Amino acid sequence: MRSDQMKKGLERAPHRSLFKALAYTDEELNRPIIGIANSVSEVIPGHNHLRDLADAVKAGIRMSGGTPMEFNTIGICDGIAMGHKGMKYSLPSRELIADSIESMGIAYPIDGMVCICDCDKIVPGMMMAMLRLNIPALLVSGGPMLTGCDRKKPIDLITVFEGVGAHALGKITDDELKRLEDEACPGSGSCSGMFTANSMNCLSEALGLALPGNGTIPAVMAKRMRLAKVSGMKIMELVSKDVKPRDIVTAKAFENAITVEMALGSSTNTVLHLPAIANEAGIKLDLKLFNEISERTPNLCRISPAGEQHMQDLDEAGGIPAVMAELNKKDLIHTGLKTVSGLTVKENIHDVENLDPKVIKPVNTPYSKDGGLSILFGNLAPDGAVVKKAAVAESMLTHTGSARVFESEEDAMKAIMSGKIKKGDVVVIRYEGPKGGPGMREMLGPTAAIAGEGLDKDVALITDGRFSGGTRGAAIGHVSPEAQEGGLMAVVKDSDKIKIDIPNKSLELLVSEDEIKKRFENWHQPNYKIKKGYLYRYAKQVTSASTGAVFKDD
Repeated sequence: MRSDQMKKGLERAPHRSLFKALAYTDEELNRPIIGIANSVSEVIPGHNHLRDLADAVKAGIRMSGGTPMEFNTIGICDGIAMGHKGMKYSLPSRELIADSIESMGIAYPIDGMVCICDCDKIVPGMMMAMLRLNIPALLVSGGPMLTGCDRKKPIDLITVFEGVGAHALGKITDDELKRLEDEACPGSGSCSGMFTANSMNCLSEALGLALPGNGTIPAVMAKRMRLAKVSGMKIMELVSKDVKPRDIVTAKAFENAITVEMALGSSTNTVLHLPAIANEAGIKLDLKLFNEISERTPNLCRISPAGEQHMQDLDEAGGIPAVMAELNKKDLIHTGLKTVSGLTVKENIHDVENLDPKVIKPVNTPYSKDGGLSILFGNLAPDGAVVKKAAVAESMLTHTGSARVFESEEDAMKAIMSGKIKKGDVVVIRYEGPKGGPGMREMLGPTAAIAGEGLDKDVALITDGRFSGGTRGAAIGHVSPEAQEGGLMAVVKDSDKIKIDIPNKSLELLVSEDEIKKRFENWHQPNYKIKKGYLYRYAKQVTSASTGAVFKDD
């Protein structure tokens, strides 16, 4: 056993003595040691219940003859970090989480690992660590929050963000906004729409790193606790058979994940995280692959913010196995791949039914014949930009408008909230990329304010930063190269015409080459906004959004 390095032989008597100070018995130390990386926290609603989930995982491990040893990671709630300096730390925290699990997994040579998480950057950070360590491992999420309700109307966190914009225009009262605030988030779990956390938890199933149901079973259900117990039992099978993450997560597994992503119309952040996870497996995901898969993959789901349905609706319809089963009717899924369940994809989805065609459209009658995300290219984004096509009004799929340029999210938010953005405008927010931000903040505030003011069918927003999975409208993010690195974003001016053509996957600044050349002659790369601490080190090491915003190899 790998753990023998720290517990076996006469020379390890001091090590065993320290373990015995933790009340481990000789019998427990003779068993396989399973590390549990838990991001339990009292500051994230998606994580405050993970202690109970960890206890269930431990029960499954013990039932199957293993010894669980739990440790913790940090976690940042994007919703709470949104709109202030804290959001600069959200994406960078992904690397800290991966690094900390790597550190623990090598300092303590465990035999297997279960990663317990639920939200935003924590989920991909843990999957990155699983592939980096490449010891038997699986992922258990805390599950989605139940849908909120306001006078029998389903609501969620995004409703509150958009309520702020509506309130600014006098469309709703103080009391109405307070009621949304009180009712939108009814309890533990990741926010209830197809936002980043739930998108990544769903894709953990599609990659084969989590058991069926991991992405959709609500946090509060006993079914979620049973899944955790079974996960504890399954990790012991993986250890016994020495099945490692890289045995499961192959290039074809990533194709499955992207296919499911397109069928779901998931968060644009998945286009940031999947390449980063693939990088740990030694696999390069070209952004053009996302478009290739999108062109052949029908969009089957319109979960909030793209529609009125929520994660519990998707779960009741059959969850990710039902989505994959629909896709498999057109041979769009690689079914022979291994998964942590011990079964192949084919076996996992065998006899699975689509229990609600209103939630999961039949593959022959989809919302659209192509996927829910698109990667745009053009002179403004030669290395790519990302848009959640499924959440864009049809009238905005093609749009040419005048640029309104802002140097930060805060400046743009002030203009939006004061009514200075008009129909037809293209809001440009730059110097918010991985280096320029630094940290590539999510900008749900501006997009939600635009939607709340009723302008989401008339105004586009383009940024080298990124958006929440809860964003809807013509919101185009991850523009690469970013302004800080001398991307064309850096020299866009007010009133420049920008042409957006989502069906043809194009993003163009309609300015002559001569004029662009003159502007760059007068442009000088600005200093980093932050010059000390972790964010300064991050800004110097991080790569482009087009490569997953991972650290440079050197």
